[in-house]
Amino acid sequence: MDNSDIQAAVEFHEGTKHPHGRLLDYNHRYGREMRPQTHKKYLDLDSIPLPERLEPGPGLAALEAIATAAPLGRAFPDLAGLAQLLQLSNGYTKTITYPGIGEMRFRAAACTGALFHIELYIVCGDLKGLDAGVYHYDADGEALRPLRRGDFRAALTAASGWHPHVEKSPAVIVFTHVPWRNAVKYQARAYRHAFWDSGTILSHVLALAAAEGLPAEVVLGFADAPVNELLGLDGRREMALGLVPLGYDPDQDTGEAPEIKPLELKVEPVSRFEQEEVAIVAMHRASSLDDPEAAAAWWSAPAGPPPATKPGDGRIAFRLPGDLLNDSIREVILRRGSARRLAREPVTLEQLGTLLERAHHPVPADFLGPEGGTLIRSYLIANAVEGLAAGSYAYHPAQGELEPLREGEFRGQAGRLALGQDLAADAAINLYYLADLDRVLGMFGNRGYRAAQLEAAVTAGRVYLAAYALGLGATGLTFLDDEVTSFFSPHAEGLAVMFLMAVGRYGRSHHRA
Repeated sequence: MDNSDIQAAVEFHEGTKHPHGRLLDYNHRYGREMRPQTHKKYLDLDSIPLPERLEPGPGLAALEAIATAAPLGRAFPDLAGLAQLLQLSNGYTKTITYPGIGEMRFRAAACTGALFHIELYIVCGDLKGLDAGVYHYDADGEALRPLRRGDFRAALTAASGWHPHVEKSPAVIVFTHVPWRNAVKYQARAYRHAFWDSGTILSHVLALAAAEGLPAEVVLGFADAPVNELLGLDGRREMALGLVPLGYDPDQDTGEAPEIKPLELKVEPVSRFEQEEVAIVAMHRASSLDDPEAAAAWWSAPAGPPPATKPGDGRIAFRLPGDLLNDSIREVILRRGSARRLAREPVTLEQLGTLLERAHHPVPADFLGPEGGTLIRSYLIANAVEGLAAGSYAYHPAQGELEPLREGEFRGQAGRLALGQDLAADAAINLYYLADLDRVLGMFGNRGYRAAQLEAAVTAGRVYLAAYALGLGATGLTFLDDEVTSFFSPHAEGLAVMFLMAVGRYGRSHHRA
């Protein structure tokens, strides 16, 4: 299929809307007995144990790290730093024992349904403590599994159309999606979740890299087939979603990659039964790039800044505190969870302003460019913020201002928009990320759908981290697509919803997952 034939993305988005998308079977039922493996298990690969996680210590404060990107300059990750980055983005960070249930392990980043369908791989040259190779991150065993020995970074450089950061990176993270591990519960909508959940993981990756002074960038411009081939993936049961070049070496010249021979590796089955979600495979193929030239065209014409907004009466500007809280990004990630209950208590205007300003800094991504481009628009329902009238608002990050839309308490509407979930009704704030899909698909073709979902999710992941840095709770929720757009219209007329976050003070039965 052709990436420029944008009807594929339009039909997929329409078909996966709640409540009546044609690609969703509302008689479908999921039970825990159907739960698949939550991590990939190779059966015949060596294991390279990762260094034990260091205790949280001094470093860039979380509220600085989520809003910072290290500039391009000579910087090299080592095995110890790489281990922390992997473990604190897609690894296990806590174990809780429940009476009558036993031990449960929880991952660093939130995931829809706790089904953990995102995998991480490393393609690197020789690093301190790690030889050049292609590795899979084994979250369960806290280890790396070598898929290929030798320096294969040139393969990624070529696949990305010689992207300048990929070309000069000592290590590249590749994040992938295993559809059935999420589609078993969520059907075709799991393809949206591929970007929601990789985006929250990437919010950790980018913040941790910033804290260590490592340049990092999300790269979606690459030819899909050669990246899948390098990792031994079929592009159907598991598919590469994006690259994150990590570190920078201006003098690097990787030459040509060794021959990429087919990998025939034994992997434990995802579950007792596995079905292919045809709509996901079709949408992924329709948004794939066929060659390096298409990849170069993708990242060489990034999105610009959002359309300028005219100053309006009643705009609310935030006065942020002079001193931000000093908890490190590591400390915040280790205590982060998804709130299972929020109290109907107010947050402060200072907390809201800090959260919005920190989380909405431009995402370092090839499709956004260096000038602060964005594909998303931000809206919120504020039901309990001290010093702010309850109501609906549009947020303008470039100006740091809230634009009032409608005044009133909308707890009932917030709950309904989130498919009747109490968390949204109880939350002090609900944040909604929308995109103009006509504009996005016009710029980037079907692959723009991946980009809009991902930018919204990285921003939402930063909201998670900022909320926990501020002593608040947060969780991502699903939503009634068209009703959200309607609620914020006419301001949001024609926009499509990408993500919803609920934020507030912890309820009495707060549960971290």
